[in-house]
Amino acid sequence: MAGEPQTDIAFICDAMLGGLARWLRAAGYDTEFEHGIADPVLVARSAASGRVLLSSDGGLFERSIVREKRVQSLFIPRGMGKLEQLRFVLGALKLPVREPRCMSCGGELIEVPKEHVRSEAPPRTFECQTRFWRCARCGKLLWKGTHWRRITARLEDLAGCGAERPTEESDTVELHPNRDELVTPPRSKGGSPPGEPS
Repeated sequence: MAGEPQTDIAFICDAMLGGLARWLRAAGYDTEFEHGIADPVLVARSAASGRVLLSSDGGLFERSIVREKRVQSLFIPRGMGKLEQLRFVLGALKLPVREPRCMSCGGELIEVPKEHVRSEAPPRTFECQTRFWRCARCGKLLWKGTHWRRITARLEDLAGCGAERPTEESDTVELHPNRDELVTPPRSKGGSPPGEPS
């Protein structure tokens, strides 16, 4: 709906954005990533799945299927850290931080009864923790340990960033006014998307 954040959005990241993919999953978004994926395969998967293509590769945006907006895409400026990239994506698309997904594969986390994981969880962890979750996709068992709390603290700092667009957006991405369509960056005079080193 016009003017409202998208709730069913999913992403696919290029081979340079593995860190961003993991943080998007932590922020609650189904994000596909494959090490060393070739650009043609990346674009084809985006087109077939409807996932928003995220890339820092200026050449990829010169491909006709991307340039002609037959896939949804967002150019990620180079030089950003992983959390800066996450803030940029959430801000540009006005997306909230949601319940986390598995950072390893992007699967949904399902809470499981504690007694069901007695033989699987480390003994000390089982005694100290009261709640456990399992990834519905890869089966990984998770609990709210130090790593989880550290990630949650960082995400809480970003929780409101979806309410405002980052200042870089005007130079890197244009969103259709009704938000139903993502528009790839316009070509600069040199032939590369703005923000892409020449």
